[in-house]
Amino acid sequence: MSWYIAKIVFQINDKGKPKPQFDERLLLIEAENFEDGFLKARTLGINAEDSVIRQNHGPVKWEFVNVVELRDIKALRDGLEIHSQVREMEETNHYINYVHRRAANMQLTARLNF
Repeated sequence: MSWYIAKIVFQINDKGKPKPQFDERLLLIEAENFEDGFLKARTLGINAEDSVIRQNHGPVKWEFVNVVELRDIKALRDGLEIHSQVREMEETNHYINYVHRRAANMQLTARLNF
């Protein structure tokens, strides 16, 4: 088994905010190989989708976008979140497309290295 650090991205849908927001999280992942680590990071992201109702502001929803980075590291605990960052962007689709391109490039590079 190997340890990885994964950066996953969520889009925060909050009608009360003037700019699109994104939440970037770093997770520790234990997996047999890169592909398993990537799939595990995606599963954790999908399972972490959430929504809340804020008093006087309505619903806020965190929607998983994709895994942006996956790096081989040594770590202590599986699934431990070590960082989260919220981004406000002018263009929602530009950032989401960037996240998807990074995920696709990372997977392609990993396949070429095997």
